[in-house]
Parts: sequence; structure tokens; C-alpha cells
Amino acid sequence: MKTSSPTLLPAARARALAASLLLAGAVSGCSMAPAYQRPAAPVADAFPVAPAAAGAAGAAASDASTSAVQSAVETGWRTFFPDGRLQQLIATALENNRDLRIAALRIEEARGAYRIQRADRLPTLNATLSESRSRSPGFANSSGQAQINERFDAGLGISAFELDFFGRVKSLSDSALASYLATEEARQAAQISLIAEVAKAYYTERAIAEQQTLAESTYEARTRTFELTKQRVDGGASSRLDLRSNEQQMQTARAAALALARQRVQATNALTLLVGQALPAGTATGGPAPTEDAQADAMSALTAGLPSDLLANRPDIRAAEQRLKAANANIGAARAAFFPRLTLTTAIGSASRDFSGLFESGSNTWSFAPQLVLPIFDSGRNLANLDVSHARKNIAVADYEKAIQQAFREVADALAARTYLSEQVAAQRAVQDAQAERLRLLQLRFENGVASSLDVLDAQRELFTAEQALVQARLLRTTSAIDLYRALGGGLK
Repeated sequence: MKTSSPTLLPAARARALAASLLLAGAVSGCSMAPAYQRPAAPVADAFPVAPAAAGAAGAAASDASTSAVQSAVETGWRTFFPDGRLQQLIATALENNRDLRIAALRIEEARGAYRIQRADRLPTLNATLSESRSRSPGFANSSGQAQINERFDAGLGISAFELDFFGRVKSLSDSALASYLATEEARQAAQISLIAEVAKAYYTERAIAEQQTLAESTYEARTRTFELTKQRVDGGASSRLDLRSNEQQMQTARAAALALARQRVQATNALTLLVGQALPAGTATGGPAPTEDAQADAMSALTAGLPSDLLANRPDIRAAEQRLKAANANIGAARAAFFPRLTLTTAIGSASRDFSGLFESGSNTWSFAPQLVLPIFDSGRNLANLDVSHARKNIAVADYEKAIQQAFREVADALAARTYLSEQVAAQRAVQDAQAERLRLLQLRFENGVASSLDVLDAQRELFTAEQALVQARLLRTTSAIDLYRALGGGLK
């Protein structure tokens, strides 16, 4: 049995089909998404100014802050952190930190999702080549004999391409693009946070190392004092009360040294986790422990600018705005779902009973199958979907405003810390110097029999406390400077 001869595609039909596709490309630029407007920043026009700190140190700190001309965004992290060991740790972390690697992979995922969604805006052209065989029994044919039918088909076709008259596909593509851009901004925010966390972990380990050194040297000094006191007790020149007091001070220093040793190991472990691999030799466990005051002052010399600058400088705020744009675009897609949806399926090709005659003259085939779907009753599904889209946009607005407020607070806190911490360090250094001088004088009085050993022990304890507090104050000043650098958007270069 011979198959029916295919009908040729008239030229007029072909031109109409091409015109339909061109029209689809032209109207796909329409969108029913609401016009995007950036919400007003829910913060003050300027950062709060902390009351002037008292004393000369406070005035110096104020002068340093007002004369600062560095912009955090324009200051690369290698410039901001001149310590070569820290630079090596940060560079290693940027290559090996797993959180940052996941953030980068999420960018690839979002980029792929956007490309998939964008592809729906253009027709998908497929080439096909097929063969079919069928057997008809004798009773089904007028000849009364069984027949075998064979057919070969070849062609090019477009399947279910949506003519985006109301911008549904475009809105979904815009949403996917905004989500991709938000993911890229999130990776940049993760990089800034990683650099800041590595620097803070590094300086924390260095400060603990300095405290441990102080505790160990104090323990050694108190051990020598205990041995001398023990000899004096054996000679009857001192009481057992003095001996026990010296022993108590010695063991206190030993306990502090052991506790700091444990904290230092834990700080090193935290730094290793951030770096993403074993620490390079000598980067954290060797070298000088303290950060110099001059370096800390230089790190604090950053200009804050205006709160509006955060909108452009903070990638986490930019990411929140991109998520808001994505939610705004989804409203357009939800609105378009209320209108008719026109899809087009078409194909051109040739067919023949024999493969050799597949492309002979007269074997042309074509099909043109537009489909119009008009929603009539969907139990409120489209309306509910539109309500969900509006709710998600409102959530995105609140998330964007919260990101701005959080950034404003972080900068304000860091600026307040910069105002007072320099004076606090100076005051704590003065306390340490006074305690050291007090101990020196009491030791002289003790050697001349004027003061008791208990007075000397008390002065030693207070000096140790003052030394530890000074290290902590300097660390706090350094970490607050890092927080300000991160809060202002520094760390991408």
C-alpha cells in the first residue's frame, strides 16, 4: 500500500510562517512586570558621630580619623595588610577555602539556570530522521492480502515555541538574570568576609601567642621567687605564709600559660579551617607576635564616606537588590499567566516510501500547528500565584532594607570603636607602665625591709593583669579596624 502523496508548502504559507517567527521575536521584548524603583534607604543621611573622647589620646585619635583619606573600596587587601605572612595566608585562603569555592560554584549553577531560561525566548530547531514500518492484515485491505507499509521522513522542526506576547518568558528570563547577578554579588561578599576573618584569626593567634609568652615568662620569674622564698623559709628568714602566697602566684601563672597554650592551638585550628589547608611554615606559629601600634593606626586611617556609598560599595547590599529585581520580574510572569498563551509547532521536510527517494522532487512535507490556550477556570491558581509573587517581592524589599540597616550599624559601630580604642590602648599602656614602676619600687622597699613580700606579690599580679589587658586592647583596636575595612566594602582588590 502506497502512502498518500504529501502536499507541497505554498510560498505564501512559508512567508506567513517566517513573519510569525519575526513577530514573536519583536513582541518578546514586552513585559508586564511593574517598573522597578529602588526603595529609599531606611537610614540617616550621615553616620552618627561619637562624643569626643577625653584626653590627649582621644584628640589624637579624632585628628587621625578626620585626616584619613583612604577609601576602603580603593584600598587593596595587600595594601591594607602589609604583613607578608598574613598576605600569604589570605592568598592561600582565596584559593582553597571551601565556603568561597561553594560560592563560586553557585555562580556557575546560577549562570547555567539563566542560560536555560534565556533559551526559552528563542525557538528550538531540531533535525529529525525517522523510519516507520507497519503491517496490515488481509481483512483490513480490499485486496484481502496482508501488506507491509514502509515510510522514511526527514525534516527540520520547531516544537511548542511560545510567542511571548505578554512577556511571561521575558520576565522569567529577567528573574533568572537577576538571580545570577545576586549570586555573583554574594560571592564577592563572601570574599570580603573571608579576607576579614582570616586577618582577624591571624591577629588573634598572634595576640594569644604574645599573652602566652608573657604568662610563661611570669611563671618563670615567679618560680625563681618561690625558690628563693623557700630557701628563706628554711633559713628562718621568712614565714610559710609567704611561701604559700608565692606558690599560689606561681601556679596561677602556670595555669594561665597552659590555658593560653590551649587557646593558641584552637586559634591555629580556626585559622587552618579558614585557609583551607595546612598553614604554610612560619606563617602563624613563628615570627614576632605583636602588631605594631603604628601599623594599627595606619589600618584605622579609612574614610567612611556617606551611608549612600554603601549601596554601591557593599556587594551584600547589591545582592539583596538583585534578589528584589528578581522578585519584581516574577510578578510580570505571574500577571502574564492570566492572558492567552500562544505556542507554535511547525516543521518542514520530506517523506518517501524508499530511503533513496527521500529527497526527490515532490516529496516535500510541512506542518503548521499553532495552539492558543486561554485560562478560564483554574480554581484561583493564577491569582494565588500572583499573590505569592507580591508577597515575595515585599519580603525582598524588607531583606534589602535590612541589609542596608545592618551595613549602617556595622560601619557606625566600627567608627565608634575607632574613636575610643586608640585612647583605650594609650590608657591601658599607662596602667601597665604605672604597675611596672610600682613593682620596681616595692621590690626596692622589700629588699630594704620596708615592704612585705605580700605587697610585692600583689604588684606582680596586677602587672601581669595589666600586660594581658594591654594585649587584648591592642587586638580589639586591630580587629575593629578590620571590621571597618570590611563594612565599607574593602577586600575585593
